Amino acid sequence: MREVSDQQARVTAAAVAPRPARVAITEAHGLLCAEDVVAERPLPGFDQSAIDGYAVRSIDVSRAGMDFGAEDSGEVVLPVVGSVDAGSRQPHRLQPGQAVRVATGAPLPTLADAVLPIDWSDRGQGRVQVYKPVRSGDYVRRLGEDVQPGDVAVTAGATIGPAQVGLLAAVGRDRVLVHPRPRLSVLAIGGELIDVDRTPGLGQVYDVNSYALAAAARDAGADVNRVGVVSPDRLREVVESQLVRSEIVVISGPVGGALCDDICAALSELGEFGVDRVAMHPGSAQGFGALGRDEVPTFLVPSSPLAALVVFEVMIRPLIRIALGRRQPMRRLVRARTLSPVVSIPGRAGYLRGQLMREESTGEYLVRELGAAASSSCLPAALTDANCLMLVEPEVTELRAGDEVDVMFLAQRG
Repeated sequence: MREVSDQQARVTAAAVAPRPARVAITEAHGLLCAEDVVAERPLPGFDQSAIDGYAVRSIDVSRAGMDFGAEDSGEVVLPVVGSVDAGSRQPHRLQPGQAVRVATGAPLPTLADAVLPIDWSDRGQGRVQVYKPVRSGDYVRRLGEDVQPGDVAVTAGATIGPAQVGLLAAVGRDRVLVHPRPRLSVLAIGGELIDVDRTPGLGQVYDVNSYALAAAARDAGADVNRVGVVSPDRLREVVESQLVRSEIVVISGPVGGALCDDICAALSELGEFGVDRVAMHPGSAQGFGALGRDEVPTFLVPSSPLAALVVFEVMIRPLIRIALGRRQPMRRLVRARTLSPVVSIPGRAGYLRGQLMREESTGEYLVRELGAAASSSCLPAALTDANCLMLVEPEVTELRAGDEVDVMFLAQRG
């Protein structure tokens, strides 16, 4: 029986990452940047107003609001000689002792070195009375203040979020080199399976796994092709067609018995493939191999939806994250105290569904098991209330209430 860490190492060693691709910045959100994006122009590209107000010379308003005695009250009134809107391409020059009305983002007139906020004035149109002084540079965004030519705007390895998309647009980039989403194909095999658009007869059940696994793969960041139910006699043909369009192939089906032997025989014609026992539960029996000319990682996960999703979390999801270029492919772990006794199968690492919560007064994590380790439930309903998996070491067969255990966060529900 393989240790979980040995199987994970075997799987990750076979990772096939798609080559970096240049995509439109509208399609880059959530991906890792694969290049240093160097700015060719300054940002901002000109001195501009940061607020709505009046462009002035700071020296002309330095005495505003000050009381220097009866003969000098500090009253400052400037003629307003024009206005500049954002996007204006008409050059303006400010003379000493003048003001120009400016909108946010408008080019600053020549000789102006500050912007007076509207609220610091009487909002005059032809003449404006100034109530407070401004210093040189106040409320002005200077040329190149954010980015200078030659600066790296977005670094290689950075996750492209909304701010990075905006910055790429700000420096004039409409496309960017990224680590694209790995393509994953998922299919199900089993004589009892039908698709959800049909009515099941005696002995037939809906194909749950190809839908659940496809959703899990999309959540992990993959570009997913759900093939659906495949008959055993077409398995080799269908898998071979998916190998040329995928970086990962996932098959849900029996991991024991005669049909499993047939599946392994068909897949072995495409490369080295076999079913092994891994020291974990649920999902101990699982198949893996590198198939096709490109040695695409291919998985056979159990027919039980619960076991299939656990195997996905432990083995397949990290592979997707590696292919995306993530430095930390594993989900976050925290230590939590159990709220009730937990029983685990001896000699196997337990990945037990649980509900994680936090004590408001202490900030301590607490976890409650949802279903016993020996539970025969194989339905996805057993996982819908779970927001974590409890990781029980192979040598631990029982946890008492109050014991600490590692807990893996699952995707949070909205």
